[in-house]
Amino acid sequence: MRGRRIYTLLGLFLLIAFVYLTYFSPTQSPPALKIPIPWLQPKLSFVGRNSTRFVDLSTGDPIYLNGWNSYWLLSAGSHSAVSEMLSRGRAMGMGVCRTWAFSDGGPTPLQISPGRFDEAMFQELDFVIYEARRQGVRLILSLVNNLNAFGGKAQYVLWAKKKGENVTNSMDSFFSHPTIKRYYKNYLKTIVTRKNSYSGIRYYDEPAIFAWELMNEPRCVSNSSAPLIKSWIAEMASFIKTLDQNHLVTVGLEGFYSPKTTHRLGVNPGDWAASLCSDFILNSAVENIDFASVHAYPDSWIPHANLEEKVRYLSTWIESHINDSEHILEKPVLFSEVGSRSISEQNGTNEGDILLKILYDKIYESAKKQGAGSGALIWQLTVKQMQRFRDDFSLVAESHPSTYELIKHQSCRLQLLFRNETAGSKVDQWCHD
Repeated sequence: MRGRRIYTLLGLFLLIAFVYLTYFSPTQSPPALKIPIPWLQPKLSFVGRNSTRFVDLSTGDPIYLNGWNSYWLLSAGSHSAVSEMLSRGRAMGMGVCRTWAFSDGGPTPLQISPGRFDEAMFQELDFVIYEARRQGVRLILSLVNNLNAFGGKAQYVLWAKKKGENVTNSMDSFFSHPTIKRYYKNYLKTIVTRKNSYSGIRYYDEPAIFAWELMNEPRCVSNSSAPLIKSWIAEMASFIKTLDQNHLVTVGLEGFYSPKTTHRLGVNPGDWAASLCSDFILNSAVENIDFASVHAYPDSWIPHANLEEKVRYLSTWIESHINDSEHILEKPVLFSEVGSRSISEQNGTNEGDILLKILYDKIYESAKKQGAGSGALIWQLTVKQMQRFRDDFSLVAESHPSTYELIKHQSCRLQLLFRNETAGSKVDQWCHD
């Protein structure tokens, strides 16, 4: 009798699996019913690092990325919007999306207070990861904000103050105060070890997570705090590695050079960039940081420059970071945010496309040599129903055909570059059209 029950249950699970895989393709909205069974999830491999290249750990093939940012997925409040964004990104051949895995305090918090979490919001993050895997997209999950949006480091400092801790008014205490560091480590542990309510998979075992990012754009108030940032990076990266040996870890840097690397100060967009106690080389060189990250915003960093000056600046910025990653860091570098306000056409020319193409071309040239320049993520893509999350750099790609085609072209040529490396290499069908 007991054996018959087991076979009945097994048959039921197989029937559910059949219905799921037959009637719910990755281009359709997923069923509301949760089936947290790990072996039902689509096959996907982890990504690792071999010297200056990302590699598929199941095949050893090199991976060069084209991707995008949609920071708002956790806070969308709409599964259909999340599914649509991931589907549209994948339809452009992009395989990586960077998004926030934090919402500290505020009206819709993931972390209500240190160690207290909103389970409903956590299940929203579960869905984002689950749906990304169904769509064949990997995620870079950023874990706290330097800025005040969605709480950020200011919220951690405020929590410590309310607890009666002796915390200075400087936000730099985020990187050094023992209580605040303990709050953040607890958050890391909660996130990394969570079991997804949709898939039944622990986050540390989820190949749809490409990497953990320690902080979005870490900065300090005073350059005297620069050693604190470096020490914090080393401590937190090491802590994550004790919890998770499957995933890559990056910092989330903008890529500025500090006075410690005087030979590179001229690459910065201005003198102001050297005063933020962040240093691309020193911070990226930390042992447990697997790859470097860089941002690029010519329109806001050098706002009074003309197009020719922006092109010259951006070219130098990209080349410098690829060379430093190749020869000094010996790690991949990902341009994890690249944004432009210049989406309006002038004299028939889209300035934003010109700047984006410069980056794409340099990534492609690096990929052809299997160099350290490993990919770029445009900031940021939205869908029409999520316009409340738009900013000056937002883009609904389908509404800008030239940019849409530029993104697809980059995705396609990076895929085709390695199509013959192994018999099992995959290329999106439309790349052959």
